[in-house]
Amino acid sequence: MQDMKPEDIVGTYREHTLTYFDGTRRKVLVTDIESPYPDGRLIVSRTDPAGIITHVNQSFVEMSGYSRDELIGTPHFILRHPDMPPAAFKDLWDTVRRGEKWQGYVKNLRKDGGFYWVKATVIPNIRNDRVIGYTSVRRKPSRQRIAECMRLYPTLF
Repeated sequence: MQDMKPEDIVGTYREHTLTYFDGTRRKVLVTDIESPYPDGRLIVSRTDPAGIITHVNQSFVEMSGYSRDELIGTPHFILRHPDMPPAAFKDLWDTVRRGEKWQGYVKNLRKDGGFYWVKATVIPNIRNDRVIGYTSVRRKPSRQRIAECMRLYPTLF
């Protein structure tokens, strides 16, 4: 996965280097521009067991700012915002690897450096007693829950 490029960013940005659970490092460029979650839409994606994106719906493409071709075959953590505590994703992976549903509030990073909040539900796709991937459905979160997360998440680093 490539570093983010300044020419893709809208507005003034800050640079962060993220290290993901698999040791991958990536330079991300972050702005303070929020894209509001559209009413009545669901963002849907599927991944393989390793978290590599295998399917996205049009709402996912539009909210992320990436093309479908840029997303398919890429680790889902391409959307990881540096404000998200690693503990949230550890809990997500621990939960779905046990075959259980996970729900939480996530601040996602857009290709243009902006962000958007989601209420995410991730479920394991199980066939013949084996996890073959994961489906994630995201909904519009309440502003109250976002405010709570904005207070809590910095304490979890």
